[in-house]
Amino acid sequence: MAKISPTSIKYSIIAKFVAEGPFHKPDVIGALFGQTEGLLGSDMELRELQKEGKIGRIEVDLTTEGGKTVGEITIPSALDKTETTIIAAALETIDKIGPTDAKITIQDISDVRGSKRDYIMERAKALLAGIKNEGMDSIEMETELRESTRTSKITEYGEEGLAAGPNIEAESELIVVEGRADVVNMLKHGIKNVIGMQGTHFPKTITKLGEEKELTLFVDGDRGGKLIAQNVYDNAKIAYIAQAPDGKEVEELAGKELLQALRKKIVAKDFFKKFDNKPRKSYEQKPRFEEPIESIERRSLNDDDISKLRELASEIKGSNVLILNEELGTVKNVPASRLNSIDTKDAFVLMVSSATGSVIQAAERLQSKAVAAKTFGKIPKTNIKLISL
Repeated sequence: MAKISPTSIKYSIIAKFVAEGPFHKPDVIGALFGQTEGLLGSDMELRELQKEGKIGRIEVDLTTEGGKTVGEITIPSALDKTETTIIAAALETIDKIGPTDAKITIQDISDVRGSKRDYIMERAKALLAGIKNEGMDSIEMETELRESTRTSKITEYGEEGLAAGPNIEAESELIVVEGRADVVNMLKHGIKNVIGMQGTHFPKTITKLGEEKELTLFVDGDRGGKLIAQNVYDNAKIAYIAQAPDGKEVEELAGKELLQALRKKIVAKDFFKKFDNKPRKSYEQKPRFEEPIESIERRSLNDDDISKLRELASEIKGSNVLILNEELGTVKNVPASRLNSIDTKDAFVLMVSSATGSVIQAAERLQSKAVAAKTFGKIPKTNIKLISL
């Protein structure tokens, strides 16, 4: 098994669990590997990621009192933040540990590099102050003071304590970014009207701000950024959406790149058209049926449909897929592994806990209108509508 280098750790996933009976630490590890196997595809298997050194040693602390077991799971990750959050979300689908019913809840996903950088900066300041007969020149002093002042202006806002710029109550326009690291980078380059959406659940504060102020959503330049944009657009009033250059994250952009990306912001509803109008990716896998498939006309989904789908989300169990007709009634409830063998003309929407490329491929074969999921893995470009539950 490849060991993860401490220097390559980017994020730390912290999860709490509670179960109805006693068990031991190996039972927890077994549940993590066993119940997420096949859920996210072969490239996101926990066991394989650990062998490749992309997931570190999983630490478990637990106590048993009065017949109940509670504890904490810590998972170090060298994956990027989108993949790390997908892994974290997958943990919450685990419903048994050993022989007992259990519930796992993600408490935090922290950027380990951020704390390391804070330590390095503070230690460097102390060492620099200790150098005898050597002082900063005027340029070094100016840069240090400017960076320190801007970063110190970060505040907490709303009931979730979201990272934000100073005095955002007075701003009529706000830029919404993914997390604290993005906020820090924006403040570093003089952009103060910014707030981050840290955490694994969509913050109610952003919804409230959308009713009071003009919001511009600023997302990373990858597939995950597009999915986050869809989730935010579905849950808050967003006026504009801006996106970082392809393959780059907001937290790593230079000042010039930040301003260029923000200048290219577009009206929120038009943002998704540039994805929907692109041709579908051609799959290397040969189609299951060689004969021509009769075209099926599907109606469009409206806001009421999406609200009802979110109400039905609790009916998704494990890795099963719900196949819904145009009245949003359940036609079939099948394991994801059997999806390719299903043949029905009533597959209006596919509902699943975590959507993968194979689910999208099945939706295209069944000529479904949409795929609704709690999380999305690495999926190809498609004309199928993606709905975040």
